[in-house]
Amino acid sequence: MSKEMEKDNSARSLDTVKLLLSIAILIGSLVGYYTFPDVHAVIRVLGVVVGIGLALFTLYQTAIGQSWYHYLMHAKREVKLVVWPTRPETVQMTLIVFVVVILMGIFLWLVDMLFLWAVQLLTGQGG
Repeated sequence: MSKEMEKDNSARSLDTVKLLLSIAILIGSLVGYYTFPDVHAVIRVLGVVVGIGLALFTLYQTAIGQSWYHYLMHAKREVKLVVWPTRPETVQMTLIVFVVVILMGIFLWLVDMLFLWAVQLLTGQGG
């Protein structure tokens, strides 16, 4: 039992080190981008992209990174199962939204005019 706890604690501490290393790589690549403004922009951007890739690879080596990866893969699979509306349905719903927005705008304008008329009548400012 004690050896299992030591193994678990060492795995957690190693995961923490990997997580911190991943963050350090990411921050280092961003700092490098701004530290070397005289280097060509393409090289600097490639440095950031490589830094992000290394940071993600290091993050994947941790238990947290693997759980995030599995979550994202499951979410991607669920998105494929969604029944998306067809183009005619999308156009129809968009037109309905436009019509409702225009009608509500006209209604609220009329209500505003009614309140303006009532306030002018009550305060004696109207003619």
